[in-house]
Amino acid sequence: MFDTRELGRRPGALKRLSRSVPAPKDLGIEVIGVREGATVELDLRLESVMEGVLVTGTARAPLTGECVRCLEPLERELEADFQEMYSYPDADAWGRDADSDDDAEEEDRLFLEDDLLDLEPVLRDAVVLSLPLQPVCREDCLGLCPDCGMRLTDDPDHHHDAVDIRWAALQGLADTIKDGEKDNMGGAEAGVDEKQEK
Repeated sequence: MFDTRELGRRPGALKRLSRSVPAPKDLGIEVIGVREGATVELDLRLESVMEGVLVTGTARAPLTGECVRCLEPLERELEADFQEMYSYPDADAWGRDADSDDDAEEEDRLFLEDDLLDLEPVLRDAVVLSLPLQPVCREDCLGLCPDCGMRLTDDPDHHHDAVDIRWAALQGLADTIKDGEKDNMGGAEAGVDEKQEK
């Protein structure tokens, strides 16, 4: 919660803040996020406008997660920008059309409570939208071997000669065809030799 009383309600009044706050729980997605309690650095600009307080800011925080290709742990620095309007509880009296019944817009509005603003939902949205959906340890990460789980970046030439059992019957057929071709070639050569001898 941030107190806006010092800012006042005079439109155009401006206040800048820098704060370090602990990260709330579940600030991220399944594979990457900000660890609970990690320090989030906030640089905020609070500006008083007719309807409320316009908050513009930047959040910086350490990210921890794992590579989606090779599952190695990774760490990054996140920087997320955000801007949100916090309305005064009596903002409807300041010129909003009383007949307007846009419920979706009303639902999305954030309000000041006793001149305090709760930044957590805005911070959560900004951070989650800034996260990579598929974080990788490096752009050219080759992932894991599907047979043994070895990290392919450590050994790019790694491979297995084993045949998938679903294809084993076809492999046997391929071997039979190859052997048959050799036999035919041997017979053809013998026939040619016989003709030449006659």
